[in-house]
Amino acid sequence: MADIISKEQRKKNMKAIKSVSKLESIVSRKLWKNGFRFRRNSKTLFGKPDISIKKYQVVIFIDSCFWHQCPLHANMPKTNTKFWEEKFKRNKERDREVNEYYKNRGWHIKRVWEHEIKNDIDKVIQDLTRFIIKAQQKR
Repeated sequence: MADIISKEQRKKNMKAIKSVSKLESIVSRKLWKNGFRFRRNSKTLFGKPDISIKKYQVVIFIDSCFWHQCPLHANMPKTNTKFWEEKFKRNKERDREVNEYYKNRGWHIKRVWEHEIKNDIDKVIQDLTRFIIKAQQKR
């Protein structure tokens, strides 16, 4: 099925999507307030992790339920489904490649779903805090 808007409008819409989400900002602010120092969206690291601490070899990814196809909340757009199927398939493959990359190099990798943050931000922050402290202790 053909897209219902022009290519120029679709391009404009896609460009408007921010690289840093509000959820990333909320999580980052809370971790920073808890005393953790890190980099956000580091271009020097594979996969541009949302949060990274090179000193402790920690990378954290905050995955959108839509873009990363959460098993609970994934949905398929009704138009241009072939494009979206390929797009989501590639996103999942990329996530697996990134996970493998860091695991093979001994890094600590954590992925957090968007809905987990929306449901219970305090629990997510507690989990991330434990995750980072555990990585610190292994160094």
